[in-house]
Amino acid sequence: MARVTVEDCMKRVNNRFLLVHLAAKRVIQLRKGAKALVEAPKNKEIVQALREIAAGVVTFETLPNLEADQLPQDAEHAPVGMTDTESALQELTAPADLEAEIEALAEEMSTEGSGLADEDVID
Repeated sequence: MARVTVEDCMKRVNNRFLLVHLAAKRVIQLRKGAKALVEAPKNKEIVQALREIAAGVVTFETLPNLEADQLPQDAEHAPVGMTDTESALQELTAPADLEAEIEALAEEMSTEGSGLADEDVID
């Protein structure tokens, strides 16, 4: 695969927000020292993560197993600057809950209308 695209990944993950969530978690694993699952030399962690997602190797189902199996024993010591990102990702809702929350929010927005007066709308 010469170039990985969002469309390649969307074949595996049906929601862009979930794709970002999955890719971010995999990047953290790679930065902690997890082994790459798809051969792609000289790629940054984000490109590597997207390649693995597009190949179907990394999914929400396999991600916890990868964390337990692949990370080095001293992975508790995250690189400098990763602790804020990691803690923010841990606070996120679980993927199934997140998808349901997004759908509920979209439904709520569609039933309420825009809530804007005609003079508030910019042409």
